[in-house]
Amino acid sequence: MQGPPGLHLGERFLLFEADRLLDRKGDPLPVRGLDVRSWANVVGIGATFRLADGAGPFWTLAFAVPVARIDVRAGLPAISFDREGLGDIAIEPVRLGWRLPRVDVVGGYDVYAPTQQLNRGGIARSQWTHQLSAGGTLWLDDQRGFRISALASWNIYERKPDVDVTRGQTVQVQGGIGGRFLRIVDLGVASYALWQTGRDRGADLPPALTGQRERAVGLGPEIDVLLPWIRSRLTVRYEWEVSGRARLDGSILVVGLGFAAWQPEG
Repeated sequence: MQGPPGLHLGERFLLFEADRLLDRKGDPLPVRGLDVRSWANVVGIGATFRLADGAGPFWTLAFAVPVARIDVRAGLPAISFDREGLGDIAIEPVRLGWRLPRVDVVGGYDVYAPTQQLNRGGIARSQWTHQLSAGGTLWLDDQRGFRISALASWNIYERKPDVDVTRGQTVQVQGGIGGRFLRIVDLGVASYALWQTGRDRGADLPPALTGQRERAVGLGPEIDVLLPWIRSRLTVRYEWEVSGRARLDGSILVVGLGFAAWQPEG
């Protein structure tokens, strides 16, 4: 959840595909020929500092910029589009963590700044988003080889620019269980769950969307490979959505590469 002290660079590729749109009860809507494919390539930089000896705290600040494409095709031309550009820029001014013998604990604050390059306008516009998060990892052995982890995030959305619509707050939990094998390979199962806890509101909210609250649960395999000769870690994760409401139903592939650009001695 938090890298060791030093300067870290990272790149993450995400691919989301879906061919069903679910209603507020979780039933598929009759959208003929629906085919959604979106990808994003995220480049980020982060620095972690040790604020005190021993267990911590450790302080991380980070910045990430995504380039993305969203391609939506359907039998209804009104909802078909293909856009490419910058996604929302992520800024993490503070993430604090503590490392105990069997438990790591972390908490932080992120803000997402909209660029509006991927949105068609109206209620599809993105907005400023504030995210508070907290979580931890429980290590099941003294060698820190097997672990259970979870990170909960609370997202607070501001009013969309130029339109009177405010998305309801959401809570998301990401986590997994896994273990290290052959000293450099981690195998495990990753999962996520999302609940929209607040209702969408605003004078420009379409009546058909009034009262809808998004929900989702996903699950899939994950593999991490340490590449010590280039001070890097390669991560591959694939998750299927097993339950959802008021959202697209699909799968997501994540491929990430993290590089330790600099680490303090000792």
